[in-house]
Amino acid sequence: MDRRIAQIGIIVENTESVEKLNSLLHEYGEDIIGRMGIPYREKNINIISIVMHSRQDVISTLAGKLGMLDGVSVKTIYSKK
Repeated sequence: MDRRIAQIGIIVENTESVEKLNSLLHEYGEDIIGRMGIPYREKNINIISIVMHSRQDVISTLAGKLGMLDGVSVKTIYSKK
């Protein structure tokens, strides 16, 4: 299966889920190209952008696991290449 480039956008509203989120990102670390996190303190949320280069099923699995965390919203977009 071909590898694709994708961006996973994550909004964390429950800071108790951060430890599990970071553990998942570490688990998929070899497929992650980059990560940017922005704490929005006024609203008490964190916004994270993950860029991956991997098989689509791996990207979807990570996004699904992240989305199952309490207080975590996830959206994924894929490159057309």
